[in-house]
Amino acid sequence: MRNHSTRNLTLAAMVAAIYFVLCYFGNIFQLTFGPVQVRLGEALTVLPFLFPATAPGLALGCLLTNVLSPYGPIDMVVGTLATAIAAFLTMKTPRWYLAALPPIVMNALLLPPMWAWAEAGALNGAFWAAYGLNLWTFVVGEALACYMLGTVLLMALPKIRYFRSMIPERHLAAR
Repeated sequence: MRNHSTRNLTLAAMVAAIYFVLCYFGNIFQLTFGPVQVRLGEALTVLPFLFPATAPGLALGCLLTNVLSPYGPIDMVVGTLATAIAAFLTMKTPRWYLAALPPIVMNALLLPPMWAWAEAGALNGAFWAAYGLNLWTFVVGEALACYMLGTVLLMALPKIRYFRSMIPERHLAAR
């Protein structure tokens, strides 16, 4: 973040807190770390498209959420890294309908091998079976969170007068 204004820092902190609360709430229903991981907080991963200042907040919210992870410290590192990279790529996305792709792709590339290793413990047939299952269940869950819920955010936030002044003009003109 180049511009460390109070508004940007507050926005990042609010996104971190909301991400954590949504994921914590989802964990009550076995959504956050369940068989098909649908993290409600992942809907926020499209926000850097409209508000670049939210990227650090997403990474922090993911880190705080992964403290609860059954996969331990490795998930705190790899999961947070996946979210941070995805947030940066989402900022660079040229069109709103592509904003959900970086979180889906980055998480699909980095997390299923980690989960498969935790489940199988070696590169064997069980690893590849777990990897394939984790990959597809993860992509489905991430797509639900990012495309279904995230698209609602991308469509609704520019209509709220308070947020319009924070959204880059190129994103407002493209609607």
